[in-house]
Amino acid sequence: MKNKINRRRFLRNYGLAASIFALAAHKTKTVKAEKIFNWKMVTTWPKNFPGLGTGAEIFAKTITESSGGRLNVAVFGAGEIVPAFEAMDAVASGAIEMGHGGPYYWKGKVAAAQYLSAIPFGLTPQEQNSWFEKGGGQEIADKIYSKMGCKFFVCGNTGPQMGGWFNKEIKSLKDFKGLKMRIPGLGGEVIKSAGGTVVNLHGGELLTSIQTGAIDALEWVGPYNDLAFGMHKAGKYYYYPGWHEPGGVLDCFINLEKWNSLPKDLQKIVETSAIATTQRITNEMIAGNNQALEILIKEHKVKLKPFPDNVLKELFVLSDKVMKKLISSDPLSKEVYNSIINFRNLSIKRSEVTELKFLEARSKFLI
Repeated sequence: MKNKINRRRFLRNYGLAASIFALAAHKTKTVKAEKIFNWKMVTTWPKNFPGLGTGAEIFAKTITESSGGRLNVAVFGAGEIVPAFEAMDAVASGAIEMGHGGPYYWKGKVAAAQYLSAIPFGLTPQEQNSWFEKGGGQEIADKIYSKMGCKFFVCGNTGPQMGGWFNKEIKSLKDFKGLKMRIPGLGGEVIKSAGGTVVNLHGGELLTSIQTGAIDALEWVGPYNDLAFGMHKAGKYYYYPGWHEPGGVLDCFINLEKWNSLPKDLQKIVETSAIATTQRITNEMIAGNNQALEILIKEHKVKLKPFPDNVLKELFVLSDKVMKKLISSDPLSKEVYNSIINFRNLSIKRSEVTELKFLEARSKFLI
């Protein structure tokens, strides 16, 4: 009897051990079967450039860590693999898996892309994020980027920008006539319409260009990045507000074939990492701009000047004319522009009784 019990116990334990071994073997096969993706990301920013370049690093690190090393992303700054403005070509061709930059850099490929960055007198950063998620912006952006063979994600925002660095005072719209200015996107189209000449330059060329007189004025980002690049050494007047770019969207663009090759869970990790990175970049830009503006004014004695109301009014009217002319010949540009404007008009009604009145009260009574 005792032998029978031992035999049963042996068979039971043997069966349990065999089951555990089989399960472990299955798990091992599953782990081994999971493909490891090693991707490169090229950017339009200098390596580790505050806010923008560091934001790309945060994005890559978040993806790599969240995926448990199944999707590893290595970041390369402008010029390390390809020049800044060739990042899209590298990704679209499949030579590089993904990139990070600004949508208006790609207007020469698909004109409608530039509207995703910002439109003059358009949306604030919060409104932009809301439009992309709840106003149909993501779907329109995917339509635009698919024409370049890429998948689109918002991946950062510069926040409200400054009006730029000038070496002469701006008292009327006529002062833009003959002005050579670095200003990208749709704001540049407005300056051209005002009689100025727009010069396309990446960040590393800006300071030398204004110091040598190759350009007369420039718009870069805001105090945080402008201070880092030493713009105060060459620009005499620092104008505000950034009428042309009230919020500057940064993009993540992924080769469409490479994107479709990812398992669904890794796609979700990329998506959520982009959302998290957008918030972290925005946070850094706000904090950085707060501190940098103080340094520019107090330590470097920068002359901060507002655009006169008459100039802003003329820029607003001119912007409206320029935008309507641009979208008249391109259905996709018309679609994205009208969608943004409709969202903006609803936002204006809300913000007039919320943020605007609050900010006015805070400035008037608390500071």
